[in-house]
Amino acid sequence: MMGRLRQWARQLKRDGLTLWFAVRHPGTPWPAKALAALVVAYAFSPIDLIPDFIPVLGLLDEMLLLPAFIWLALRLTPAPVLAECRAQAQAWMDAARGRITHWWGAALVVAVWLAAAAGLWWWWRG
Repeated sequence: MMGRLRQWARQLKRDGLTLWFAVRHPGTPWPAKALAALVVAYAFSPIDLIPDFIPVLGLLDEMLLLPAFIWLALRLTPAPVLAECRAQAQAWMDAARGRITHWWGAALVVAVWLAAAAGLWWWWRG
């Protein structure tokens, strides 16, 4: 059971890297590129949309939402582009490079939190 879980986690990490390369690939159609960019921004962001210290909900985004959006972005990407980007992602992982961190992803998460706070303030006041 633990071996299958570790393999799934490695595959999920590789698929996230695959999307990172797919965003930069010229053969990726724009809907797939837009979704992949959002998924990559969130996946590689140092800040979570739902903080992990919140019981149950904190891990919900990593266990359900992120894999679902990765799956959808992979389905929107053409097979030849996907194969090329998966090879690049596997080479990246085999080279044991460091963790990718995107601060613009963190900015996106902060913007969502600020928009939610402004919406609540407007609703509460109105």
